Amino acid sequence: MQKQKNPFSLMAFIRPHRAGFIASTVLAVLSVASGMVPYFAVAKMVNLLISGEKRFSIYLTWGAVALIAYLLKSVLHGISTRCSHEATFHVLSELRRAVADKLTRVSMGYLTDTPSGRLKTTMVERVEQMEVPLAHIIPEMTSNLLVPIAIVVYLFLLDWRMALVSLITIPIGMLCYMAQMKEYPKKYGAVVQAGKHMSATTVEYINGIEVIKAFNQSAASYGKFTQAVRQSADLMLDWMKSTQGYSALMMTIWPAVLIGVLPIGCVFYRNGSLTAPDFITIAILSLGIVGPLVAAIFLTDDFSKIATITGEIGAVLSEPDLKRPAQRKELHGLDIDLRNVTFAYKDKQVLNGVTLNIRQGTTTALVGPSGSGKSTIAKLIASYWDAGGGSITIGGEDVKNLPPEQVMDLIGYVSQDNFLFNVSVRENIRMGRPEATDEEVEAVAKAAGCHEFIMGLDHGYDTVVGGAGGHLSGGERQRVAIARAMMKNAPIVILDEATSYTDPENEAVLQDAIGRLTRGKTLIVIAHRLSTITDADQIAVVERGKILDAGTHDELLKRCPLYAQMWAAHTQAKDADMREGGGKHV
Repeated sequence: MQKQKNPFSLMAFIRPHRAGFIASTVLAVLSVASGMVPYFAVAKMVNLLISGEKRFSIYLTWGAVALIAYLLKSVLHGISTRCSHEATFHVLSELRRAVADKLTRVSMGYLTDTPSGRLKTTMVERVEQMEVPLAHIIPEMTSNLLVPIAIVVYLFLLDWRMALVSLITIPIGMLCYMAQMKEYPKKYGAVVQAGKHMSATTVEYINGIEVIKAFNQSAASYGKFTQAVRQSADLMLDWMKSTQGYSALMMTIWPAVLIGVLPIGCVFYRNGSLTAPDFITIAILSLGIVGPLVAAIFLTDDFSKIATITGEIGAVLSEPDLKRPAQRKELHGLDIDLRNVTFAYKDKQVLNGVTLNIRQGTTTALVGPSGSGKSTIAKLIASYWDAGGGSITIGGEDVKNLPPEQVMDLIGYVSQDNFLFNVSVRENIRMGRPEATDEEVEAVAKAAGCHEFIMGLDHGYDTVVGGAGGHLSGGERQRVAIARAMMKNAPIVILDEATSYTDPENEAVLQDAIGRLTRGKTLIVIAHRLSTITDADQIAVVERGKILDAGTHDELLKRCPLYAQMWAAHTQAKDADMREGGGKHV
């Protein structure tokens, strides 16, 4: 699938809040203009001194003007900054919501392939890094350019020769700046990518710390983490080193305006082509030009940062949506039909012409070697991805023509890796049907066989399960997930190795719960224990992305060599476990 073209425009987010940015810009211009008033005041007082003015009140008046202007500059700058930041916070909030909304509309393939740490970095840290540049670049860039330009025009009116002399250091400084920015986007982009890699590695290290300890991989995992940290630091230092020299040279040259103004002004004054008042005024005002211009130039650095970050955000927003209509369709039954379905993940072909009919109210099991495509078939039925070719219909309607809400209402999906939110057990179960009462939640928990262990928790149903359900065991998380699916009461239930974490002692309880969950419903089950699916209405054997055969347990034992081999291997493993466990049930 091709990505959408240019779906992201920062201006589209700024435009609704342009009033705040405009107010901030006007105030910023007035602030910078106020900051130039003291230069005029000083020039006026020096000229008054030279002319022999002795009235102290005049000097006091001009001093007061300079002081008031200086204070007004600070006040206006503060108000301008507040306006721009308020507008910026709204923009950033909407950016985060846009990314979050986008993630609900993209395929699960993209979410599976993209590390959660990278998405977290984009939504939180990268967006946050836009706050200072975005809040300052619009008002301050405008004000720091307009006011010096106005002063330069005034200097040209006084003496065009001296005006040119006052600007002589600017092109020299610009050459240094251009040298500094030559590889800036490339190097800053590398810094950003290294930061993303470090963040993803950090999340992986923290989330996998239990596995790291269990398999004695602390040294290797820590080494991978430290390497990511070191790479990020090295690239940051390299970026700074490449710009520091030019930056220092530029900051040395730009403010040195008097080196040209004073000697050349003296020459013009001595030959009578420049008056003393004009000379003094030009010399003092020239000192006020460079500061705002330097500030404006340095803000261009923020353009590069914003461009890099918006490019990263745009990459997320450019991911193609799972295109679905908004209008619900009338279905004729709930039979599921797959016709010549193909699917490729990146460059790897996963499914190669899968054809399968699943009748309403029946149980269909998908079995086959690891990586054969079983889970992919289940996820395509649940509309997690779009099929690359062929069709998948529910009730005679292609799933691509059904709105996501309708598909989700039809299907309850329980996988082997069930995610629980960091809220109470009660709220996790209630997510299946948000309007459910506490009594209904507990009734479902009892039906799912998890009431006893929940009551054994510190706070019962009000126990917070921890991030991703980390305070519960794998089997406990599965039972809560099944309870959540039972609460949803969807007519189609997909169990993707939903009992994989269950110990043999609790498997009977869980199977009983699943039986109650799926009674009268269409059940699609991917099982790691073949003994649990022998009574299925049909068993589809999947191999290398194709349906090798489909039928009942007895039929497949007779005519499908692969299924017969799998059953024999399962039986042998079961017998071995029983011998080792003294006959315990497996």
